[in-house]
Amino acid sequence: MDRRQFLEIAAGATMAAGLDPPVGAGAIPEELPYRRLGRTGEKVSAIGLGGFHLGKPELSESDAIRIIRTGVDAGINFLDNCWDYNGGQSEIRMGKALRDGYRQKAFLMTKIDGRNKQTATAQIEESLRRLQTDHVDLLQFHEVIRMTDPDRIFAPGGAIEAARDAKNAGKIRYMGFTGHKSPDIHLKMLDAAAKNQFRFDTVQMPLNVMDAHYESFEKKVLPVLVMNEIGVLGMKPMGDHFVLDSEIVTAVECLHYAMNLPTSVVITGCDSIPILQQALNAARTFQPLGSEAVQALLAKTAQAAAQGKYELYKTSHNFDGTYQNPQWLG
Repeated sequence: MDRRQFLEIAAGATMAAGLDPPVGAGAIPEELPYRRLGRTGEKVSAIGLGGFHLGKPELSESDAIRIIRTGVDAGINFLDNCWDYNGGQSEIRMGKALRDGYRQKAFLMTKIDGRNKQTATAQIEESLRRLQTDHVDLLQFHEVIRMTDPDRIFAPGGAIEAARDAKNAGKIRYMGFTGHKSPDIHLKMLDAAAKNQFRFDTVQMPLNVMDAHYESFEKKVLPVLVMNEIGVLGMKPMGDHFVLDSEIVTAVECLHYAMNLPTSVVITGCDSIPILQQALNAARTFQPLGSEAVQALLAKTAQAAAQGKYELYKTSHNFDGTYQNPQWLG
């Protein structure tokens, strides 16, 4: 697939995603744009609230709850989380924030690390308890970062069996997977699903101005998801601050670049109200970028991005929780 074909697919997918029409110049609109989540038909906010930052020790529980509820009140309905984030504190805090009617306003996602049925089942049950809910809207297999992960998940007695049982019991509605290491591993996971006559509802991956130049999920995986109507969850729009550390692009440019791709939602970490407001304003003011604007962003990031210097999740084990804690895999 050449770049022209990809851009045609991406443009069509952006329209298919159900993004609200661009707003004119002037005051920042109050409404957030919403997009379709693949073939599910669900509508999710163009930005989602990342779960990891909400459980960080330096952020108080009360502040985390305030960030979540402020985001939901402002229109964010996609909430990200994971069984292993901050020893469970991210899920515990989110569960408390979703009391008092907030759960009904949220499309709630969490992730599990378990690769076998027993471990995955236990993690699903623990996540539900922490989140204080009887179901999550989306469950994803977390950190698919090894070439062996797809085979383990789909093996007899693998984690896919736990997820299917949970879905049959009404404990999860949709299924997906995440990873940040290599687009080739994502493609293998999609292939393993097809061989087992299974199709994921969502796939989560890094999508940012640096990714486009190095081991690119945008170039290798995104077109496959678009063609198969799988919901695209963009993460690490700022590379967990490393992209901003390059001092080449701004936070808003990073968010707008990711939203300009055929993403259903761009998940961003917010550990303060000002950072949350920045993300909200970026979503409210987003207008599709022309090809010249996209090329300008890519041109000024090309040299810095060439060797993955600002994408340490691809080039190191710094972001690999299951590498540091293999027992989480089971």
